[in-house]
Amino acid sequence: MKVVDFSAARASPIANYDSHGATSVPLGDGEGEAHAYCIRFDPGGAIGRHPAGFAQLFLVIEGSGWVEGGDGKRTALSSGQGAWLARGEGHAKGSDQGMTAVMIQVDDLAPRPEST
Repeated sequence: MKVVDFSAARASPIANYDSHGATSVPLGDGEGEAHAYCIRFDPGGAIGRHPAGFAQLFLVIEGSGWVEGGDGKRTALSSGQGAWLARGEGHAKGSDQGMTAVMIQVDDLAPRPEST
């Protein structure tokens, strides 16, 4: 067993995609291009629109915010909710009040029918 520290003190700013007020802590990598991150958004923070390089599962663990998918519409999310994003799907993420989320990225990731 290994304890994982994903506190704000370990976070680095996200600078890509005209992002602001957003940081991440890498949590792990896997075979076949799999990655896990803890993402924090300051109030008003956002990761700008870009195509998903991997299929993503984005899970809000604290606070609230939004995810904008391929259709360009923002969907509100709060603690205990999440979003699936397909590989290549244009998207953006952000928060007006502040939000912490875990993001899991995998080459080929699909939701279970009971999770959507």
